[in-house]
Amino acid sequence: MSTVFLALQTNEDTRPIIEAILQDNPGAVVDEQPAMVKINADGRLVVRRETIEELIGRDYDLQELQVNMITMSGNLDQTDDEITLFWKS
Repeated sequence: MSTVFLALQTNEDTRPIIEAILQDNPGAVVDEQPAMVKINADGRLVVRRETIEELIGRDYDLQELQVNMITMSGNLDQTDDEITLFWKS
């Protein structure tokens, strides 16, 4: 299985987002760097709007993620409720 990843800037806005991603992807591995956090997962990584909203206590538009995203690896499928990174087989 190929690894997908999402890299985000390290700041106060992304801390709860990273926590939400890890809650929804228990097999994900975090690689913390001085200015970024890279989240790696085998085959698939899901970012759920609902989980982020629970942690930040307000409505969240997944488009907001792009402000702090550095890069990603994998095919992208996005709805209003989820972003999924995966590799097509």
